[in-house]
Amino acid sequence: MASAEELMDARKLLLEGKYAECEKVTKQAIDDSEYDEEWRVLHGKALLAQGKYPEALEAITKAVPRYYSSVRLRLLSWEIHRANGQVDRAKSMLSEINYLAGSRTYAYRDAASMITLGRTALMLGADPKRVLETFYDPLKSQDATNREIYLATGDLALEKHDFEMASKEFQTGLKSHPKDAELLYGLARAYAPSDRQTMVKLINDALKANQNHVEARLLMIDHLIDAEQYDTAKSTIDEVIKINPRHPEAWAYQSVLAHLKNNAAEEKRCREEALKLWKNNPKVDHLIGLNLSQKYRFAEGAEFQRQALKFDPEYLPAKAQLAQDYLRIGKTDEGWILADEVHRADEYDVTAYNLTTLKGVLDSYATITNQYFIVRMPAKEGPIFGDRVLELLERARTNLCTKYGFELKQPVVVEIFGSQKDFGVRTFGMPDNPGFLGVCFGKVITANSPSAQVSRSANWEAVLWHEFCHVVTLELTRNRMPRWLSEGISVYEERQANPVWGQHMNARYREMVLGEDLTKVSELSGAFLNAKSGLHVQFAYYQSSLVVEYLVEKHGIEALRKILKDLHEGVGINEAIAKNTQPMDKVEKEFAAYAKKLAEGLAPQLSFKKPDQKSVVPGVEIVDQLLGDPRNYYVLMQKSAALLREKKWAEAKEPLKQLIEAYPRQIGSDSAYYMLAAAHRNLKETAEERAALEKLAAIDGEAVDAYLRLMEIGVEQQDWKLVQVNADRFLAVNPLLAQPYWFAGKSNEATGNPERAMDAYKRLLQLDPADPAEVHFRLAKLMTEKNPAGAKEHVLRALEEAPRFREAHGLLLKLQGTNGVAAEKVLKETPK
Repeated sequence: MASAEELMDARKLLLEGKYAECEKVTKQAIDDSEYDEEWRVLHGKALLAQGKYPEALEAITKAVPRYYSSVRLRLLSWEIHRANGQVDRAKSMLSEINYLAGSRTYAYRDAASMITLGRTALMLGADPKRVLETFYDPLKSQDATNREIYLATGDLALEKHDFEMASKEFQTGLKSHPKDAELLYGLARAYAPSDRQTMVKLINDALKANQNHVEARLLMIDHLIDAEQYDTAKSTIDEVIKINPRHPEAWAYQSVLAHLKNNAAEEKRCREEALKLWKNNPKVDHLIGLNLSQKYRFAEGAEFQRQALKFDPEYLPAKAQLAQDYLRIGKTDEGWILADEVHRADEYDVTAYNLTTLKGVLDSYATITNQYFIVRMPAKEGPIFGDRVLELLERARTNLCTKYGFELKQPVVVEIFGSQKDFGVRTFGMPDNPGFLGVCFGKVITANSPSAQVSRSANWEAVLWHEFCHVVTLELTRNRMPRWLSEGISVYEERQANPVWGQHMNARYREMVLGEDLTKVSELSGAFLNAKSGLHVQFAYYQSSLVVEYLVEKHGIEALRKILKDLHEGVGINEAIAKNTQPMDKVEKEFAAYAKKLAEGLAPQLSFKKPDQKSVVPGVEIVDQLLGDPRNYYVLMQKSAALLREKKWAEAKEPLKQLIEAYPRQIGSDSAYYMLAAAHRNLKETAEERAALEKLAAIDGEAVDAYLRLMEIGVEQQDWKLVQVNADRFLAVNPLLAQPYWFAGKSNEATGNPERAMDAYKRLLQLDPADPAEVHFRLAKLMTEKNPAGAKEHVLRALEEAPRFREAHGLLLKLQGTNGVAAEKVLKETPK
């Protein structure tokens, strides 16, 4: 009779991925008539892990009758029968477990059986909360170190897309089992949607604990395909197939790679291999479709989800993904219906719940349309800047469609969200937003409204131009383009449309280009997923745009159009670039030199060597003493900041002017222009302050503080052109603040443009201005001649807000036709 230690050793073999050894040891124990059911459980799992599905079926078929009350063996039997395509027989195993649990409840109080009953109950449609309370939570109080509890609760959370709860469960389990491959893999899955770097580390940790952990390798394959590292993905699939030659998901991923390479015959062969034993396994087509959708090929992905639902009409993962696909390709009616069906079938699915809740929000939105666009935005915001949105999109359509030879044949849906959470749900299915301002799926654009931007104010016009450029390039290529090229063209076209838009070389990017952060062109898509920080993500966008800029400058816009055409036909990106420009090795070499030259050309009169931060201390004299390089950018910035802190305004001007002369394109809140303007303002040098701010406003598309101050100066100096220009600039960043409309109204009044002035004041009234009476009064004056009824309405509203408003009383009397003497008498009697 085998000892407990021998059984423990067999468990260890399985957990460490030594499946063949585990199979041999457990087979010997079974042949020796060892009775403990766990020998059979371990034996079946070892066979499954090696892809020996028929052998596992034979073994479990013998074991189950012998252990008439074993729920664990029956749950394993369910898994083995499904692997062999015997779905009905698998379902009968769940029914048997359910019957045994109801008739012999007392017999299943041990942890392994309770967890088995909990997993079974979930598969039979039990309420997840009740499963937690009935089966899982009591076990935690009995033995908080049992790994199986955390695997079960973590898996439940992942199934419901509650990644935060899943992360907590797996992390708790890892406290007692820090090198458990299953727990590490589960935690990696929890991090997959939000933190790919951590996910990859956890996958590697799991593979250290079990180098044959197939599921961890499959998760890595998914990531590699996302990052367009197809060769590495292929070699990882080969490793999985060596471990388990029959694994359907490995063959499904192989089919995805063939599809992406436009190899229809290989795609079909791999899919057939995936379905070899279980011919109507819905997970195969669901997985293929999901990966295609992750590549923004939603229409193709939807086809596979529909096929998965033909295999199993109740397969919720396929139905949920099809809902998302439909919503992203503009089939919104069908998408919302499917999302509601998923929510009704599983009210604990977080994504489905989020989507059905969002539907109510979108139903309340205003819709603004023309021939080419359907714009949805918050009802309060539509009347304020909805027309500007359509005008901007029309300019983008005219410019970009002409440039790239694209005809827009159906309206593009543009949804602008007043809440970042709503934007996140619509875009990613979850309320978290990893820093995106807008996203384009092809025929659908989602974007954050300026009212939803918390951390910084972005130029919404640039965002929409960028996203519409995606519409053009994604449609031209049938979404068959790598992420880096898609983003690179959009950022490049921002700069082409408006020099203050897009990204430009700066001190940080200079350091990254000349350091070790420049990515090979052939690996650029991976730079978005594997970014070390938010800065590195932004740099990936910038570098991608530089590659496009280099290709266009070197080979012309026609070469870029030809690359897009080849991508449409299924040609790989590297092949398309080589075909229409030059070999990739030459492109890589020349681009690196191009980027380096651009970086070195940034303020060549300055040194960008970073000083030792320990030496940077308050006090100009100390800074001079320790960081005495008079040409160093960082030294000059530190010195200027120190002088401003000490209110040495005149002295601060010299290093700031030196900075600006050497590095004239400084933008952002820490720009030397802002600092110089502050010095001038404190010295009451308004002309010089204005000059500094005008230079900044001409190169920075998001300098709202500069725009606002220039409007104030313009009013003081009655320079109405200055006021109007900066009001327009301000509105391109945030059209939901009152100041630009107030200034625009005043400037248009002063320059004899009453219609534009009235338009500005009407929009201003929708933003709860500080002095609504004054706004109504100005509108009334402007309307007096052509619209006396409208003027009367506004003057009455002005008096409603400010009953003692004497000028408003006078205008009302004038509108009512009261003669001059009577009007004067009334005004004298009106309290001041």
